[in-house]
Amino acid sequence: MNRKNTLEQLEKPSEVWDIIIIGGGATGLGSAVDAASRGYKTLLVEQDDFTKGTSSRSTKLIHGGVRYLEQGNLALVLEALKERGLLVKNAPHLVKNLSFIIPSYSYWKTFYFTIGLKLYDLLAMKYSFGKSTVISKLQTINSLPTIQVQGLKNGIKYQDGQFDDSRLGINLAQTCSDWGGFVINYCKVTGINKDLNQQITGVQATDLISGKEYSINAKVVINATGVFSDQIIQLDQPNALKKIKPSQGTHIVLDKKFLPSEKALLIPKTDDGRVLFALPWHGKLLVGTTDVLVRESTLEPIPQEQEIQFILNNLNKYLQIKVSQQDILSVFTGLRPLAVNNSEQSKTKEISRSHNIYLSPSGMISITGGKWTTYRKMAEDTVNKAIESGKIIKKKCRTFDLKIHGHMNQLAGVPDYLKTYGSDAEKILELAAKNPIYANKIHQDYDFIIAEIIWAVRYEMTMTTEDFLARRIRLLFIDAQAAIDSAPIVATFIAKELSYDLDWIENQIQKFNIMASNYKLH
Repeated sequence: MNRKNTLEQLEKPSEVWDIIIIGGGATGLGSAVDAASRGYKTLLVEQDDFTKGTSSRSTKLIHGGVRYLEQGNLALVLEALKERGLLVKNAPHLVKNLSFIIPSYSYWKTFYFTIGLKLYDLLAMKYSFGKSTVISKLQTINSLPTIQVQGLKNGIKYQDGQFDDSRLGINLAQTCSDWGGFVINYCKVTGINKDLNQQITGVQATDLISGKEYSINAKVVINATGVFSDQIIQLDQPNALKKIKPSQGTHIVLDKKFLPSEKALLIPKTDDGRVLFALPWHGKLLVGTTDVLVRESTLEPIPQEQEIQFILNNLNKYLQIKVSQQDILSVFTGLRPLAVNNSEQSKTKEISRSHNIYLSPSGMISITGGKWTTYRKMAEDTVNKAIESGKIIKKKCRTFDLKIHGHMNQLAGVPDYLKTYGSDAEKILELAAKNPIYANKIHQDYDFIIAEIIWAVRYEMTMTTEDFLARRIRLLFIDAQAAIDSAPIVATFIAKELSYDLDWIENQIQKFNIMASNYKLH
């Protein structure tokens, strides 16, 4: 995966791509893998960094969706459970089986949750992660040592999947490249090219690093820009009705001492009737999420005070150790691209989490909605729609059992902090072995090493300090202050790799500190 190689392809004005995909989030990257692996000449362009938006800000779950089951959306749950099973086989270095426990303070609720989760097990069929069971009060306390014990009757344990979202995104970009596709970040689509019959023939794009503009030819253009879908649709159809209503979800990250367990807590009913997760992630405790409609889509949504209080209030009802804002190590917010058919709808529970695919009169394909768990199926459906448009010849989907870059079942001898790299971990350790400086830690409190910076720039298209600290490693998301402290050393080594000067380093540190301040509450 090399940015220079992709730019060289864009320099060829006569080049005609089979498929251009706009958007480097879960849906776009999944579609790029699907298209490239089928043998289509594939290009993906992303206006910022891969997974910069929604796709790096999830609850880190690969799951069928317990609350969708309660809502009666069995089709979505069935599809998601199947995709969950496929993903753990195709990316075992990133997806793992995690035990979830619902503490019950009522025997009636124990019965109610058990029936629901047994149905959840049944729907999973051969893709099951394990059976749900009722556990005793003592087992519940042993599993969740800080749980509120007053009134506790027992618990219900079930199995679901956990992953690292932005790391999967990077691996999908690498997989696309492995199959002959091309990807590029920091390249913004600014216009749509059409012929005399008003059919799409490609896009106009600007490399935001060099400022160079490109006219890129394609048989098919796919809009997979998530919460920014309407902006691309309006480049094609200026008067088109909006198809997206963004919903904001916030998460907080705490020290593991508040729930010292390798199992996750599911709070089954919050003040607004939804569920709340508290789960172990990268040695910390991740808690979320909220669901608040917002007016506009932005790359850096800001958490609202009411969201933070909502999470704290509901979490504190279930823990003996009380959590305050001062305990929050990092807070991050993402926008869900909820697909709507009626732009006047205002309640998120009325808006589908399923995906929708639109074919415009000009031939542009837009995919909206969906979630990380079902990204592969969304991609398959999207490329199938491209085939149906008649612009490209039919080729069979190959992603059902396609191994994702880094695929490795056994990671014996690999340090925990490198396991998300999968098979690439050994190459990072080799870098560290060749240069003793690269073996040094980036931050004294965390295991991340300088070799990861070098690897990320050379092989993962890292262009900025934020790219690395937020999405190649997850330090910004687990400890905002530690990430701020690490910015100078990260910027320095990126600059050395990319031949940038001291002014660039100073500018990067300043920009990162301003951005990272949104992740800190104190």
